[in-house]
Amino acid sequence: MRFGIFYEHQLPRPWGPDDERTLLTNALEQVELADRLGFDFVWEVEHHFLEEYSHSSAPEVFLGAASQRTRRIRLGHGIVQIPPGFNHPARVAERVATLDLLSGGRVELGTGEASSEMELLGFGVDRSTKRAQWEESIDVLTRLLAEEPFAGHEGTYLSMPPRNVVPKPLQRPHPPLWVACSRRETIHMAATKGIGALSFAFVEAAEAKSWVEDYYATIASEHCVPAGFAVNANVACVLPLLCHEDEEEAIDRGLDGAHFFGYSLAHYYGFGNHRPGVTDIWADFVENRARFGFDRAVAAQMGQSLGAHLANVLRGAIGTPAQIRELVRMYEAAGVDQLVFVSQAGRNRHEHVCESLELFAREVMPEFHDRAEAQESAKAGRLEPAVAAALARRPPRRSLPADYSVAATPQL
Repeated sequence: MRFGIFYEHQLPRPWGPDDERTLLTNALEQVELADRLGFDFVWEVEHHFLEEYSHSSAPEVFLGAASQRTRRIRLGHGIVQIPPGFNHPARVAERVATLDLLSGGRVELGTGEASSEMELLGFGVDRSTKRAQWEESIDVLTRLLAEEPFAGHEGTYLSMPPRNVVPKPLQRPHPPLWVACSRRETIHMAATKGIGALSFAFVEAAEAKSWVEDYYATIASEHCVPAGFAVNANVACVLPLLCHEDEEEAIDRGLDGAHFFGYSLAHYYGFGNHRPGVTDIWADFVENRARFGFDRAVAAQMGQSLGAHLANVLRGAIGTPAQIRELVRMYEAAGVDQLVFVSQAGRNRHEHVCESLELFAREVMPEFHDRAEAQESAKAGRLEPAVAAALARRPPRRSLPADYSVAATPQL
């Protein structure tokens, strides 16, 4: 089992003039601490216009800063939105390659297609074709990173002539690929493309087990045709985290933040009606949280059963080291490869997040890290024939047409 931390950069109203700077500065300090403590990954989202829920519109800038303050932690785009209306694949390739070089080859490249109306309409991305746009863009993106030079593309949503993207990433043929997943069908799709599944749904361990089994069965089947030029067979699940020696204190410090995370997510992706610059999601949350399943009293009563009814009450990994250790064991037994923890949520305090990370790393993480390398080696051995067969099904890299060149000035 590996462990990551995850950032939306949440900022509930009301906002002070220095709050966004403080938010980002604190997050960088938390990432630097996580690196020293031995956490394996930091994941940073890309969202646009989602006030209070996510002030993370430029993850490449944040991860670039993190790369210079850390030494070993993997730097995860979780995720880059790659329908061309959001980001041209060539620009993504350039930014990812530069970050990979600056970080010494520590980039993890998650991609996705977005699903909120606020973002899709803001960038003119058609909801009915966004999956097709992602599928076309992921092929172009991986070729841009791996082909020298890129041999060009003429498609439905994107056309680009032959060009050589520079610089190239340190990791060859490209950094490990992931995709954002919120449903079992998307996790299955990730397996058909040989890429890691970043499950941002709050999934209980028992349910995760069936998802993981299907994922790895699909990786090993003839249905796996890699989207890139390497297979990244991994499943990651997201959970809220606040670890404290006293359960009541853990709840007081972390539960409201976890619930606001779920409530503000649902505001933009479910029941909300948002007026940009006006709607106060935090005030709505305080007034209506119980109506939408975020009842503080119910979640606080869960006690030792942290894994029960996760989607309904969103307690997650909020509790004592002993409670969290048992919860992590459940996900490990289910075959989950990585747990990604959300601690910076709602109005959770920076110092409490840091104390929680330190306690988790000291009391919980060592048990799972001690056996992670052997488990990963055994998994790689089991999957080696399937991975080789999958890569043989993937169309190869292409070559530049022999007669292609670009004149310095137009030929009139």
